[in-house]
Amino acid sequence: MPNTSRRSKILPYLKRDYAHRGLHDSSRLIPENSMPAFREAVKQNLAIELDIHLTRDGKVVVFHDESLKRICNAEGTVEGSTFDALQHLHLSGTSEHMPLFSDVLRYVNGRVPLLIELKLPDSNMKLCPAAWDILKDYKGPYMVQSFNSLGIRWFHKHAPQVLRGQLSSALTRTNPENPFLARFCVQFLLTNLICRPDFISYKLADAGNPSVWLNHYLYRIPMAVWTLRNQKAYKTARNKYDMYIFEGFSVK
Repeated sequence: MPNTSRRSKILPYLKRDYAHRGLHDSSRLIPENSMPAFREAVKQNLAIELDIHLTRDGKVVVFHDESLKRICNAEGTVEGSTFDALQHLHLSGTSEHMPLFSDVLRYVNGRVPLLIELKLPDSNMKLCPAAWDILKDYKGPYMVQSFNSLGIRWFHKHAPQVLRGQLSSALTRTNPENPFLARFCVQFLLTNLICRPDFISYKLADAGNPSVWLNHYLYRIPMAVWTLRNQKAYKTARNKYDMYIFEGFSVK
């Protein structure tokens, strides 16, 4: 079951809009998960959702994909690259580079809440202690989330004071490279038994899952929904759920 003992602690994060990978805008040459995207979000007092990976040489960087192809037009992966090598790459054809997680924290400096997704593509948990080593001295508001329940369990065991969330969607229809049983357990939130999440972060289009209903309405666990790309989806989310991860339109 989820952790229901910290509802008062999570209240400041509820009923807030979260800029998905920062407030990026390709028409203005502001790439996702870039320093300009985070500056724009802070300027508009929007909470920020971002993603972190661990490089081959142990640096925590902000980037979404495992592969470098879509954003950097390069071969390879974040986990397989050194930080110095990644700094030679540009984000979405702009002059921007992949930022260090510590630099993003230094810039945000507690001005808006952060929702931090732990990217664990090979289930190597080394990212978790590396991220915690940076986060433990950060004074601003933040929560962590991941599709990988073992990452959430790591924080449950080693940094229980950190608010943590289980990310999920209809995983049994996607990601065939991962074991079906693991995808089934995460999709139906059965892993709540081991990772004890404080909130659930679910794809809006898949939120009809009965396990989502059980967690949200019976256990009354807060729900974030993603990714809202228009006013219709945003209105639906506002009427039913608690945190709103959006991109590509103005919520103001």
